[in-house]
Order: sequence, then structure tokens, then C-alpha cells
Amino acid sequence: MQLPKDATGHSPLASVSIILPVHNAEQWLDECLASVLQQDFEGTMELSVFNDASKDKSRTIIEKWKVKLEDSGISVVIGGHDSPSPRGVGYSKNQAIAQSTGSYLCFLDSDDVMMPQRVRLQHEAAVQHPTSIIGCQVRRDPPDSTERYTRWINQLTSDQLLTQVFTSHGPTVIMPTWFCSRAWFSHVGPFDEGGRGVPEDLLFFYEHLRKGGGVFRVDHKLLLYRYHLYATTHSVLEMTIWIHRVHFLEERVLPRWKSFTIWNAGKQGRRLYRSLTAASRRKVVAFCDVDENKIRKGVYCHEDSQERPKPKVPILHFQAAKSPFVICVKLAIVSIPATHHPAPALGPG
Repeated sequence: MQLPKDATGHSPLASVSIILPVHNAEQWLDECLASVLQQDFEGTMELSVFNDASKDKSRTIIEKWKVKLEDSGISVVIGGHDSPSPRGVGYSKNQAIAQSTGSYLCFLDSDDVMMPQRVRLQHEAAVQHPTSIIGCQVRRDPPDSTERYTRWINQLTSDQLLTQVFTSHGPTVIMPTWFCSRAWFSHVGPFDEGGRGVPEDLLFFYEHLRKGGGVFRVDHKLLLYRYHLYATTHSVLEMTIWIHRVHFLEERVLPRWKSFTIWNAGKQGRRLYRSLTAASRRKVVAFCDVDENKIRKGVYCHEDSQERPKPKVPILHFQAAKSPFVICVKLAIVSIPATHHPAPALGPG
């Protein structure tokens, strides 16, 4: 059944717009779009698709599903371009949002699948948290892929959704699960349109936090989150993510401290020290560790520094070190004594 038209001949504004960028997604689109049709949300819903120069059968599949979805009362808006090269995920999301009408935005990747209750439950949460990004738990496909990452996605506490924003995993609620109000998105956005290799979701997430946005997760597995070699995330270099994380740490945390200790005298801790600005490096009073071999060295010398004399930083046993700390260790194995007050971890996750 088609949606009723208003006096101007247009469909009324939707409550929720599902934002779907597509690029060469023919092998996943049928299952993805079927999951849109299966939503149990009782409000008005719209699918906004932007086809980013797909060269496969994606457009044909989208057109087929447009008929099925609109027959079920879900309006469908299709945009796109046929340039020789795609313009990237950030551009595609911005275009899909611009052509949509919903008061709320539900983000979906073309290789993922929504559970039937996703829109309903996240919409309920978004109404209660109008300046938050709403996420959800996920099921990973294949089930045994990225086990540590999946556990991290699903098990962060409500406090950790804010305290672990500096980890290597990126946003504490992952992009394919995002749901937020259009008004808040417009206040924060748009996405960076730098194209391939740009972590547009992380950059948006940091700007969201700068503007006082919250983070909330619906604790149900509402998305099947696929892992495969063609995923866009693989185009973003680890070094790019690292640089953004360190800059955000220097912006948000380090200005509040006169001095701090880096927890880890090994590779990751030294890497953090070398990545800091000169002003931030001067605040580092020590490294600390549990490894006796590292502690016996007594000092770390920054050989690449242009300063004379070259900076030397003591290496201490963690029990002799003073807070605050920046922790550069894997979160799955770190244990912090209750008497210490660490900063959010910056380790490999």
C-alpha cells in the first residue's frame, strides 16, 4: 500500500530515514533490503539510498526492492552518480541524508542486516536521548571473526562508552549501528568527504563529543555485522587512526594535567611519547611498567629529538609511579590498582 499524499502531492515526512550508501554491493543487497522490509516499527519509515558509482547489479537490485518496499508503505528515495570512480562513504552518506526527510536517521551499511526490532528500539532510545548517538550490540558474521573487537563492542559499560573513546577500536558505538535525530546530526555534521582512507565516522564521532553529545547503546543484538576483505574499513590505515587519536587526546585530556605517566615502557608507550607535541612530551614525568627488564634500563632516551640535551624519561615500577596515567596496553589484560587513577587507555585494544 502506498503512503497517502499530502496537499502538494508529496508523501508526508517520515519519522525515520534509513541511510544506505551503496557501492558494488550486489552480493549482500537482497538480504540487507529484506531486513528493511521486516522492521516492526509502526511509525512512518523511509529508505534513502545513494548509489556511489556501482559497476555491478546494485542499481537493478535497488529498483526491484523499491517496488516491494513502497507496496508495504516504506517510501524509497534513490540517488547516485555514474562517475568513473566512487566519491567515498562520507560523500554518499551526506547525499543520502540530504535527499531524505526523516526526523531520525538510522544508518545501515549495504553488507549488513538489521534485526526486525532495530528501528523500533533505537527510535525509542533516541527520543529519550535527543543529543546522543544511539548504538546497539551486534552479531558478527562469520561468528569467529574479530572476537576481541566484537566483545569490546558488546560489553562496554555505559561509562566506558565515554571513557574508552581513545582506544584503537574507534567510536565506542560502531557506525553501522548509529541512530540519531536529524536535528543533532545537522548540529554536528556533515561527514568528512575526503574519500577512501578517511575515517569519516571517527572524525564525526569526535566532533559529536566536542559539541557535548552523548553515547547510548541499546543492549540487544540488532545488527548482523559482516567481516570481509572488501569492507571499506580496510582502506583506513592504522597510522591515520593513530594520529587522530593522539590529537584528540592532546585536545581533550592533556591540557588538564600539569604532568602524567605513560603506563608501558615498551613499543606502544614509546610510540605515544614520540607522537606527542613537544609541549605534551615535557609533561611526561615517567614511564611505568611491570616488566623487570624494562625497569632495569632505568631511563628512556628520545634519540630522534632535536633538543639538546636529548630528553631522558625515567622508567619506574608501576607501584612507584604517580597518577594520572595514559595507559598503552591491551585492554583485555590490563589491571589497575584501585588507588590509582588512570586516563582512558590508548593501547591497541
